[in-house]
Amino acid sequence: MSQMEQQQALATASLKGNRKRQTTPFAMINDDLLLNILSRLPAVSFASAACVNKYWNGICNRVLSRPKLSSALSLNPSPEVAVGEVLDEVLAEPIRPHFAIANVGGGFRLAEVLRLMSKKLGSKTPIIVTTASGIIGRDARTGEFKEAKLMLSHCYDLNWDGEEDEDTEDTNGIVLTVGFVPGLKVDAIPLLQPTKELRDARIEKFVMDIRDFTSSASGSTTPVGIIMFGEGRANMKPILNVLDFAMPLETVILGNERSRFLYRSESDYKDVRGNKTCFTCAIALVFANDKDKSCGIGNIQFNVALSNGLSTIGPKYKAASVKVNSCDHTTWLTARAEGNPAVLDGQRILDDINRKLENRSDAPDLYIGVTTRRNFSIGSKKPKLMTSLTFHGVVGGDEEYLYVDGIGIKTGDYFQFYHSDPATALSSCSEVTMKLKDFKSDKSSKNVRHMSDFDVNRVRKEVFGGLIFGCYGRGESFFKRPSIDSSPFLENFPGVPVAGVFCGGEIGRSSSSMTGKFHKDSDSCCCLHVYSTVYLVMSYTPSELEY
Repeated sequence: MSQMEQQQALATASLKGNRKRQTTPFAMINDDLLLNILSRLPAVSFASAACVNKYWNGICNRVLSRPKLSSALSLNPSPEVAVGEVLDEVLAEPIRPHFAIANVGGGFRLAEVLRLMSKKLGSKTPIIVTTASGIIGRDARTGEFKEAKLMLSHCYDLNWDGEEDEDTEDTNGIVLTVGFVPGLKVDAIPLLQPTKELRDARIEKFVMDIRDFTSSASGSTTPVGIIMFGEGRANMKPILNVLDFAMPLETVILGNERSRFLYRSESDYKDVRGNKTCFTCAIALVFANDKDKSCGIGNIQFNVALSNGLSTIGPKYKAASVKVNSCDHTTWLTARAEGNPAVLDGQRILDDINRKLENRSDAPDLYIGVTTRRNFSIGSKKPKLMTSLTFHGVVGGDEEYLYVDGIGIKTGDYFQFYHSDPATALSSCSEVTMKLKDFKSDKSSKNVRHMSDFDVNRVRKEVFGGLIFGCYGRGESFFKRPSIDSSPFLENFPGVPVAGVFCGGEIGRSSSSMTGKFHKDSDSCCCLHVYSTVYLVMSYTPSELEY
């Protein structure tokens, strides 16, 4: 073919190509218009659009260039309809699910909820479906923000045999949270407890499993955060004490102490019942930095604040004798009041406490906060002495003993009485509101004071979502006003997705400046709280390449 013929052939091909592009509807759409169109698609259609070609995939990556949380609540009495409502709402906009947490009432069958969610969210998304005593979130149909108490279910019954009831009068409800967290890797890691194996060994393996996942994801053994759910029959106190010892201070740990759950990790599917020789004591949703994250992706931070709802009352005591009743998981105590050598029985101790409470119009719940000093170690590391504050509900007392829930107390341990206090809780909520306000304006950052306005705007964190774990005893009946627990987040971050649950024990551990000391009357660390509300604020600091 001559040079003239080659030029004619190229011209003809170019003309055909131009005609072909002109006849394609999308040929006349520029990048900005295409991005606008794709950003309005629901999640499933958006996922399909990203598979059209590399060009469209690149545009879709621009749409989802930053982290995103999507949540919805439904109180529909039909589990299938309720699950459908929240799934439709959270998937109404573009999102690539990296994790999902569904909190449901006792009237929902966990396996069915997990099946429906797995069908919609994909086979590799880590999912946890867990029971809750109440749910917090924005209604999928009305858009109204709600704090809804659900009836207590088996998650608080230590004698529950693991079987779900066919018929139940529990209130139905679900709140679903789905997260897209670029720059992080997420997976669900269980604590499995064989009945014939020492618990300490299994807790240590649980910690090592978390470290191994984090190391493979980030090259470091420090997770960004851990969201935990404990099984109702498991004693979470030793588990959290070991995690507190093993994890660096910058790792945030929060969650619900008591629940039932099913989970699916990235590679498999398990449930709480396990088998005849093993059951799942706890499930941890672990967030680790991704060492292979794309250039230009910023950093996600987990920030925790806590509202305390307890006040101290009476003197400090020292346990004089301790007996453990393994059948009902309680401890029987006698004690000496500080400065008094006499050994006191339960009746005398409670008479003194009740006299101090006689002017109260309500009947507060009583707890003892026990200060423990215990040695902890992992693997071959040298044991380290740690001081912790653990709470035990007061069951009663007689002329022999003071009876409290739980085990783990030793002779010589010091303790003090605490009681639920709405005034303390309300004041603490106000403090959290102010701390979140300071966080939002970056006043807590020491470096901000020395930056120009441009630099401040460049490094300012963007809050993209939140989770709330509140005590079941709180809420409207406790404060005599609605939505007090969620107000610190809603007032500071209107329009930012947030969801939560009411718990039977609030897990919260953080070194954040927003928390300070979780309990002002104690210098000991505390990971498991009562009558508190724990707030997780998820923020994002963009990379320099994004400006």
